[in-house]
Amino acid sequence: MNISEAVTSAEEGLKSRADSRNYNGIKESIESAFVNIQSAMFPAHVNYEEKNIAESLRLAAENLRSAISRLMNDSDGEKFTAMLISRLPEIKRVLLTDITAAYEGDPAAKSPDEIILAYPAFTAISAYRTAHELYVMGVPLVPRIITEYAHWLTGIDIHPGAAIGEYFFIDHGTGVVIGETSTIGRRVKIYQNVTIGAKSFDVSPDGSLVKGIKRHPDIGNNVVIYAGATILGGDTVIGDDCVIGGNVWLTHSVEAGQVVVR
Repeated sequence: MNISEAVTSAEEGLKSRADSRNYNGIKESIESAFVNIQSAMFPAHVNYEEKNIAESLRLAAENLRSAISRLMNDSDGEKFTAMLISRLPEIKRVLLTDITAAYEGDPAAKSPDEIILAYPAFTAISAYRTAHELYVMGVPLVPRIITEYAHWLTGIDIHPGAAIGEYFFIDHGTGVVIGETSTIGRRVKIYQNVTIGAKSFDVSPDGSLVKGIKRHPDIGNNVVIYAGATILGGDTVIGDDCVIGGNVWLTHSVEAGQVVVR
């Protein structure tokens, strides 16, 4: 097969997969569900259309159930929507720890209300914590659409597969990237343009990328990562209580308690 034939074959394969399911309107339904979930959890701050909590939850559940049912089947739509709704009190509890971390970690923050209303990191982390629950359940596509919606709004890109501990704070935020297989401990603070990403991609004998393997770093508890730092690799571990300086490029592990400035 020459290159032209290979390109044609790839294009036909992609077209076939794209045509196999009708996604019309599903992205908007999922984004609306997330907005209504935020409204239900923080009705005094995010009640865009003056809906009450019950109405916000009803709309969120309706859109989520419809989207998941189209991607899986009707019983899965019902089951996973109910599971997510039941998890909302715990998601809100963890988000309150994130608000506390932002308030305690940023001298410019005048009140928790300011963080909920004005901090892009709160929107991004809210989307991540909601989407992560669905990711762990094994729901396809929906978690990624939720976090990419927040990415589009805030410039903060957190993959729903990442595992992030409580009291997480992203200061400023624009340009932050956190990869799918990252783990981040409790009370971690990062600044804008930080990348927690993959160092390289393993390739199969047929040339395709190997998926589903550990590719991103593990960050310990009480770590601060300053602006522009790049930490890469699935075998890279940053120990507890480390400080990673601005614009540092790291592809190796760092023992606990270290300060890295170059």
